[in-house]
Amino acid sequence: MKELIEEFLNYLSVERGLSDNTLYSYRNDLNKYALFLNKRKKSDIQLTSKDDITEFIMQEKDAGISTASIGRYLASIKGFYRFLVLERYIKTDISSVLEAPKLWQKLPEVLSLDEVERIINLPNLKTPWGIRDKAAIELLYATGMRVSEISNLAIDNLNMDVGFIKCLGKGQKERIIPLGRKAQTALDRYLVKVRPELINKARSDRALFLSRLGKKLSRQSFWKMIKKYVRLAKIKRDISPHTLRHSFATHLLERGADLRIVQEMLGHANIATTQIYTHINKERLKSIHKKFHPRP
Repeated sequence: MKELIEEFLNYLSVERGLSDNTLYSYRNDLNKYALFLNKRKKSDIQLTSKDDITEFIMQEKDAGISTASIGRYLASIKGFYRFLVLERYIKTDISSVLEAPKLWQKLPEVLSLDEVERIINLPNLKTPWGIRDKAAIELLYATGMRVSEISNLAIDNLNMDVGFIKCLGKGQKERIIPLGRKAQTALDRYLVKVRPELINKARSDRALFLSRLGKKLSRQSFWKMIKKYVRLAKIKRDISPHTLRHSFATHLLERGADLRIVQEMLGHANIATTQIYTHINKERLKSIHKKFHPRP
């Protein structure tokens, strides 16, 4: 099983050009599934059935795993079985009849405009780290980029003259996203006042956002940064850096942005993924109606 998983990952890397982050997720998902099968004495992939997949998914659901993670597990497993059929390790794709758990889906957490403003305005611009943090948070909200994407940004991805940024997303797909005036102002302040000092400590001057030691700011550092300002803003909900991405999309659609344009900026391969944000709008409209209408 382990050898088959590695062969599948190699196929995803070489033939489909998936990113290291995506390959990491596939490996974790499939190793977890393999461990489940080993406990059921089914280390031979040819002995597995769709019931094994279903029981694994239900086990994860009962353990409180999020709907998004469960959906990702299923996508990883289905891709793995399709590969095994393609390479003739098995004759039938037993996963083909299984569908994503749509009934379990939860709408993504979204910040209000007021909450976004509170977070963005918290960094102390009298310190270099406050200037850097504000630029990073402004950029996350202005572009809807994933944290992994902003962490991997290089300085030459920026075009400050025309106000656009070049982003390399999942599957090494490139997209161009407008920066917005406020994000551009915050970035310009960081590039002029802070980044030149950090470059002196850096082994490479390509990364856009640098740590105190001059190294590329990691995904974990961005996560800690967001958590810090969420806490200071006294927002009690469980907010992640991805919440700014959800908020970016939701706030655009609330103001009449075209769904296809939002899909392009988010880098979604399938518009169905972007359509989840239209459901968020409906739920928020219902909650506003219930709160303010005299006869809710």
